[in-house]
Amino acid sequence: MIQEKPHENLVVSPYGVASILGMLLPGAHGNTKQQLLNGLRINSKGPYKMFRKMRKILTAKTNNNFITIANALFPQEGFNIRTNFLNTNRDNFLCDSHPLNYNNPQKSADFINLWMQNRTKGHIHSIINADMLDPSLTRLVVVNSIYFKGKWKSRFQVQNTKMRSFTAGDGKSYQVPMMSQLSAFNFGWANTPDGVKYRVIELPYQGNHTSMFIAFPLESVTPLSTILSHLTTKTVNGWAKLMRHGKIRLLLPKFTTQMEMDLKKPLSALGITDIFLKGKADFQHLSSEAVYLSTALQTSKIEVNEDGTKAAAATTGRARIRPVEPELVVTSVSAITAVFKPVHVLHVTPEFAYATLTKPEVAHAIASEPELTHIVPAQPKAVSRLLYLREAKQSTDDYVQNFC
Repeated sequence: MIQEKPHENLVVSPYGVASILGMLLPGAHGNTKQQLLNGLRINSKGPYKMFRKMRKILTAKTNNNFITIANALFPQEGFNIRTNFLNTNRDNFLCDSHPLNYNNPQKSADFINLWMQNRTKGHIHSIINADMLDPSLTRLVVVNSIYFKGKWKSRFQVQNTKMRSFTAGDGKSYQVPMMSQLSAFNFGWANTPDGVKYRVIELPYQGNHTSMFIAFPLESVTPLSTILSHLTTKTVNGWAKLMRHGKIRLLLPKFTTQMEMDLKKPLSALGITDIFLKGKADFQHLSSEAVYLSTALQTSKIEVNEDGTKAAAATTGRARIRPVEPELVVTSVSAITAVFKPVHVLHVTPEFAYATLTKPEVAHAIASEPELTHIVPAQPKAVSRLLYLREAKQSTDDYVQNFC
């Protein structure tokens, strides 16, 4: 994905993609099922235990002010959907079922979008269009929603946000709103296997269970792309050992970014191909009608401001049946920017790369392999100067020593 859009921001929800594949899993059979298991890095013995554990971690009492998760199935009224498929999704994903009349595409799309808006606190307004819901084809829409909103432990003061010059990856200088604060953070230095040195800083959210990690090259002339391929889950998990706690002045761009991504190629790169192929997709445990997935899209949005971070992502897929070709629309609505120590969700803005971490159980499913890291965590474009970190002298306001 990075190679296809090297000069664009790339934001992907790991939990959204993993969950939507997991919700399809009880309907899959044979090689189709095995490809899903392989892509998710789970085995056939108790595959849903991992999803229940992820949900438990993400919705733990310590995180209930940060994250809300909801799942739903929207089948066509009268669609022959198997009871076991419904029960497995209900028991493992707490998934509701809302039958709709897709003979009225606009009304159905409005219903699904309203459901999504409510679950993402209005962060994403639309995930599906009426023209996607062909009355003769649509059989099911599957939705996963996860919404995150975290407040900084040490917030930025609005009055300190000023327009400052910023040099982006294209070498041009831009005036951007730059937040600023003097506070104590964990920060340190790391090296890529090629010897490129880069800096890392941890910005904790309230509660100290969730943090955003920012990584950027030590030298301003070094493009961000030189460290991106190095940022695997193992790398991010090792950052804690390299950090020290100290007072620094942090200048961080205030930003909002949104993107849409076609997930078909990334999923195919993980070996998940049969679900997209007419004649090979095997969802016999979902319905007696033979369906295959024709498209898989995700729209993601993230906002970082003085108070904290909030994000959302919507993933949609369209499947068709053979031979009369009704349609299965698969949708994942997700919002995640911070997961918990230590798993990696990597997002890149025009200015810097940032990662959020969670517990190892989640890491195994979401980003334990570099290949999966490339489709699930948010990954990114190359840029140069990201943000300024100046080390504060203990007894003066003259912060001139570079954090380097």
